[in-house]
Amino acid sequence: MRLNVTSEIGKLKSVLVHLPGREIDVMVPPMMAQLLFDDILFGQVAREEHRRFQQLMRFIADEVYDVQDLLEEIFADEETKRAIVRDFAKRNKLGRRLTSSLADEKPAALAEILIGGIPREKQDSGELPRFDLAPIPNYFFTRDPQVVLGSGVVVCGMATRARRREALLSKYIFENHTALRDSCLYKVDFMAGETPRKNSPTIEGGDILVARHDLIIVGQTERTNSIAIKQLAQSLREVNSPVKKVIVVELPKQRSFMHLDTVFTFTNTDECLIYPPAILPGGGQAAKVTSIDLTKKSISYSPQKSLLATLRRQGIDLDPIYCGGKRAIDQQREQWTDGANAFTLAPGVVMLYERNVRTAEELSSHGYQIVYEDDLLLGRAELETWTKKKYAIQIQGHELSRARGGPRCMTMPLERDDA
Repeated sequence: MRLNVTSEIGKLKSVLVHLPGREIDVMVPPMMAQLLFDDILFGQVAREEHRRFQQLMRFIADEVYDVQDLLEEIFADEETKRAIVRDFAKRNKLGRRLTSSLADEKPAALAEILIGGIPREKQDSGELPRFDLAPIPNYFFTRDPQVVLGSGVVVCGMATRARRREALLSKYIFENHTALRDSCLYKVDFMAGETPRKNSPTIEGGDILVARHDLIIVGQTERTNSIAIKQLAQSLREVNSPVKKVIVVELPKQRSFMHLDTVFTFTNTDECLIYPPAILPGGGQAAKVTSIDLTKKSISYSPQKSLLATLRRQGIDLDPIYCGGKRAIDQQREQWTDGANAFTLAPGVVMLYERNVRTAEELSSHGYQIVYEDDLLLGRAELETWTKKKYAIQIQGHELSRARGGPRCMTMPLERDDA
């Protein structure tokens, strides 16, 4: 396994995902706000949608890895397993009995438990189920706990306690799995503790986009704060990463803009999907854009006109494709259902939810051939990747989309071809 991500669009070679498991089946409505969901999911259908999603990626990618499988492989080494259990227990303040029980579990069972949680044997009659170890149902959004930049990795500091364990498990994977630890040339680690404090740095992968090997874009949002962005910039310089410039995009702190990739994603070498009110200058919710030059002695912010103008000055000239099309109502509706959160498999080959019809129509008007999930899986259509044809693959995801995340949210590329 090789780490190499120098763009958002290079042909996908390997990717990290997680099939939603028992952790989404134990949710009840009163848990939704705490666990950052807007609805409870029907697990059986969500898993089938995710399996099909993985199969579609295999039309392009060589390998699709599941974080739970990687954890199981790590735990096959007894010494490593016990060391991780000790660290996990300390960070989560687990009692001796539970710690001993975890240490005695088989590798597959332990990997499942650390994600799915442990329900308490005796439940009271209250609305909320009780757990000896809470589940982490957001983990199928593998974009957020870690970010591969070039040949290194950033282990993120999640903004909410409900997601903190995801980054901790990712830390264990990138530090202990032989295929990843041996290929990871540098690591930036925000996982200082289990519980984020008032002024602690928080940063999530949905806010980090790799524009080029030497240029990244970072969203300052309700999940990623300015403290973390400054620390990330300093850390990337200290570990001699190839990143030389950081573009900071400050979005309004609201649920619909939880991450930068909900309003902006790359689709091709010269195209991107945008939510116009946030990305275009003069828009009703226009982002504030600044840049950081890592070649200078001190970290300082330089004001910029807009994201697209800043990228243009860096030699990246993008034609914006509007999420939801030209009508404001459609833009707002489809941004909410992750119409801008496309995942790019190769230059001009993107995946998005089929419910975002107006976004697909807009992509079609820019030369993308619309291909439906069933047509690819049943052999009624194919991707002519040896040509310059562009494709927008529409996936069903009606159950997955209830969790408020799109195709990019559900994927963490480990290796791409250089674009």
